[in-house]
Amino acid sequence: MDRDEALRRLAGVPVGRLVFTIAGVPSIRPVNHLVEGDAVLIRTDLASATSLAEGSVVAYEADLLDADAISGWSVVVTGFASLVDDPAELDRYERLLHPWVAKDMTEVIRIDAETVTGYELVTHDKAAPAR
Repeated sequence: MDRDEALRRLAGVPVGRLVFTIAGVPSIRPVNHLVEGDAVLIRTDLASATSLAEGSVVAYEADLLDADAISGWSVVVTGFASLVDDPAELDRYERLLHPWVAKDMTEVIRIDAETVTGYELVTHDKAAPAR
């Protein structure tokens, strides 16, 4: 699927997985998100935000899968993470984005989508014939 379709689908699901590194070790956390234009926004706590906000390259993945039908889609966004520091933007995202974690999430991370990939998952018999 193309970039616009992938971002549209990502915006249509409430949760995905943030992929980042801590001391050189890959880490993955499920988080809810908001998509605006070419950016994915998440709320987080100060400790996590500090480790991500220094221009780290991260990935964000979300999908919608139907195991019974063996179908669905997956989207991955890769880009630089940065802290949102504009007070008006922070207020706005606090109203729009409600973390699913029972923790004080006072920071907002913006992931500027450098690369967006998306693909459909279908069973072999649903796939288009090979040419």
